[in-house]
Amino acid sequence: MGNWKCGNCGYELQADAPPERCPSCKEKCEFLDNTCYTPDCASEGKDPRIK
Repeated sequence: MGNWKCGNCGYELQADAPPERCPSCKEKCEFLDNTCYTPDCASEGKDPRIK
């Protein structure tokens, strides 16, 4: 399961794939994959460096 962040409002969610529309702002947004792929943030599950 990945971590996704809305490029419009910053809403974050965990899902296998991003939704068509953001559940928070209800817009059709670009979702950024902010899943952690390095050991330094593995405990959080998401990469805080992705804004």
